Amino acid sequence: MLFLSLQFYLCLQIVCMEQPLFSIITITFNAEKELPATLDSVRCQSFRNFEYLVIDGKSNDSTVGLAKESGIKGILIVSEPDNGLYDAMNKGIRKAKGRYLIFLNAGDAFHSPDSLSEIAVAAEANGFPDVVYGQTQLVDASRKFVAMRHLSAPEHLTFESFRQGMLVCHQAFVVKREIAEPYDLRYRFSADYEWCLRCLKKMKGSAYTGTVIIDYLTDGLTDKNHMASLKERFRIMCDYYGVLPTIVRHIGFFFRNLCRKLLS
Repeated sequence: MLFLSLQFYLCLQIVCMEQPLFSIITITFNAEKELPATLDSVRCQSFRNFEYLVIDGKSNDSTVGLAKESGIKGILIVSEPDNGLYDAMNKGIRKAKGRYLIFLNAGDAFHSPDSLSEIAVAAEANGFPDVVYGQTQLVDASRKFVAMRHLSAPEHLTFESFRQGMLVCHQAFVVKREIAEPYDLRYRFSADYEWCLRCLKKMKGSAYTGTVIIDYLTDGLTDKNHMASLKERFRIMCDYYGVLPTIVRHIGFFFRNLCRKLLS
């Protein structure tokens, strides 16, 4: 009860800010099947100090109509051709006005109506650090639980943490807009990992919610291009952490994955 009272008090303080605390950015293209779950999760958030941007790649289905009819107050919808997912994310960054950025793509959703509140409370309690993050669970197209993400977010996050891979799911990686640079469009499938690394290099502090905050749809763009994504990620790791250490680490990854498959 005391925790809930403290949570309410902290959220009340944050709501009084003139600038939105969060810019929630959803990238869409012909996403009429996946988008409703995302819109529902944003609409039902108990914490309201956010702006919501839908950056659409000129869909020719009902995606834009669903966003317009979502009932989310102050929603900003941009629908125009783009050069892919990360180009659209860069548009979102340029248009965002919030203190923190959250990328919640079509099909992904906040885990509960209090997820945004949990992020806000963690940010407030830790002096509004550069990065706030939490855990992620995987769901299927019917929104049923599949598993917890096999890479678990650590309690203490540093640049070195990502030597082991993308320990924090991109959607659960909430970054201050002032340290967020554009995504590198040289990467088609893993620009989010490289972007997170740049944010971590600049990060002066982080906060962990200690909770699951994101439901991640397992059949997203990266999942459909898994091998290409792994190759890009390997290149990025070599650039940031060195070639030989990355090769040695990937040998360890191979045996770790093999053991996991044998035990499952």
